Amino acid sequence: MYDGAVQDLIDELGRLPGIGPKSAQRIAFHILSADETDVQALIDAMTAVKSKVRFCTVCGNVTELEVCKICSDPRRVDSVICVVEEPKDIVAVERTREYRGRYHVLGGTINPIEGVGPEDLRIRQLFTRLSDGKVQEIIIATDPNIEGEATASYLIRSLAPMGVNVSRLASGLPVGGDLEYADEITLSRAFEGRTMVHRTSGGDSID
Repeated sequence: MYDGAVQDLIDELGRLPGIGPKSAQRIAFHILSADETDVQALIDAMTAVKSKVRFCTVCGNVTELEVCKICSDPRRVDSVICVVEEPKDIVAVERTREYRGRYHVLGGTINPIEGVGPEDLRIRQLFTRLSDGKVQEIIIATDPNIEGEATASYLIRSLAPMGVNVSRLASGLPVGGDLEYADEITLSRAFEGRTMVHRTSGGDSID
C-alpha cells in the first residue's frame, strides 16, 4: 500500500510474532515520526542483543556470559530442575517467587507438522545433567497446548527409566494457554498443586 522503505518496514514488522498488519503499520509510522535519537537507541539495542546475548551453556537461558546468573547462583537448589520451552518462561516462573531450583530450556516443543522432533530440542543436554545423580525431581512446565503436551509426554516416557521423580504443573493453567501470559497467582497454585507423573522407588517429592 505504501512505496519503498515504508512498506518494507511494515512488511518486516509484520513478520514478528504477534504483530498483525495494522499493528505493523502503526509501529512503522511511530518510528517514522519518532525522534532520530530514539530510533538510533532502538537500532543500537537490537544490534547489541544480537552481538552480545548468547545461550547459557548449562540451561539454555539467555545471558551475556557463558553461564547465566541462575545457574551460577549458589543459593539455588540443585536437586530440582524445571523444564520450560523458552527463556521467557523462566521469567514467568521467577515472578511467582515459589521456585528456587534450577531450569532447563528446551528451545521449543515437539511439532511434527513444523518438522521439529526430539532431536531438535535440548533434550539430550537435559539427560546429561542427570548423570551425576544430584537431581531428584524434574518439573515439566511446558505450555498446556497440543505441542506442549506432546513434549511433556515424550519427556515423561524418556525420564521414567532414569531414576528421577517427574512431576507436571497442575491445574490452574488453562488448556491452550501459554505459560508466558499466566499471572503470578495462577502459576503459584500450579506449582503448589503439581502432580507426580513418575516416582522412583523410595524417592520423595521435592517441595
